[in-house]
Amino acid sequence: MSVQYRPQIKDLVPYKPGKPIEDVKRKYELTEVIKLASNENPLGASPKAQKAIMSILNNLNLYPDGNCTDLRAVIAKKLSLSINQILPSSGSDEMIDQIAKTFLNDGDEVILADVTFPRYLTTTKMMGAVPVIVPLNNFTYDLVAMKKAITTKTRLIWLCNPNNPTGTMFTEKMLIDFLDFVPKNVVVVYDEAYNEYVTRDDFPKDSIKLLDTYPNILILRTFSKIYGLAALRVGYTLASEGILANINRIRGPFNVNTAAQVAAIAALSDDDFLKKSFDVNLEGKEYLYSAFKKLGIWYAPSETNHIFIDVKKDCQKVFESLQRKGMIIRPMYKTYIRVSIGTMEQNRLFITTLSEILHPCGKE
Repeated sequence: MSVQYRPQIKDLVPYKPGKPIEDVKRKYELTEVIKLASNENPLGASPKAQKAIMSILNNLNLYPDGNCTDLRAVIAKKLSLSINQILPSSGSDEMIDQIAKTFLNDGDEVILADVTFPRYLTTTKMMGAVPVIVPLNNFTYDLVAMKKAITTKTRLIWLCNPNNPTGTMFTEKMLIDFLDFVPKNVVVVYDEAYNEYVTRDDFPKDSIKLLDTYPNILILRTFSKIYGLAALRVGYTLASEGILANINRIRGPFNVNTAAQVAAIAALSDDDFLKKSFDVNLEGKEYLYSAFKKLGIWYAPSETNHIFIDVKKDCQKVFESLQRKGMIIRPMYKTYIRVSIGTMEQNRLFITTLSEILHPCGKE
């Protein structure tokens, strides 16, 4: 008799991260490669965070603080919340899995968008729940259609705002209207990984106030994007004490390492680095918008550090052509790719390289 696997994982596809720089260097025998594929901060991490990591090198033999006591206290003070309303995790990926394990049973219905962060779908299927997929409307979450998808079997709804990979957003009014409609026994996971990059005034910037009115909402945040700590895998979730107490029952011990905890604490204190990261991203976004218009390339207006564009050619072929020239982006589907916003030098090089591929010999 052979080993048996849970039937729920049979059709799952492993997550494909952005292509590593070293892999591309080896494959194409390149010495320089620029990665604009994974929405990483091109400025690196806060100098304060880097210094904090150095301070714990003599304690690598010790287990981390399993309760993230200091990190939770700093976040609680910064956001004026109870420490019991905050639960750090090893990036949002881990928390997404923990939420699914806490709430989903076999056969439960889960609502999510068709083009969004792929981990929502994977973890839904992993638990044997039934994904109810709602298409985007003009590359933006369609909350009206999501309302119509709710049934008595709906257990959980995944929301990503601004959305990854399209970079689009829905407004505070739209979110509140949606939350008012959703039954209180349905869990709403509101993932705002890119909220620090948003420029629009109608975005729900003060999402924390929603916790008082909607006890069924969980707000996901991360240090991987504007804070530049993607390598350390650290994020946190805001929710009611009751919800987080139950998630905490299944959380693995020591899930957030010591380096991640001290770096996150330091990063939260570095407002100068945060502002510089925001400004560099905004300058790069405006430059890329202008360049795309000149090249006749359609793009979705973005409130993140990445832009979703239509290159009018097979996305995989464009992806491979860019790699050969030392540029890594993210192919999405059909003719769409996603490019992360880099430094101005990286952005200019990307446009030059993309133009050469899309219009060889200078032909439009």
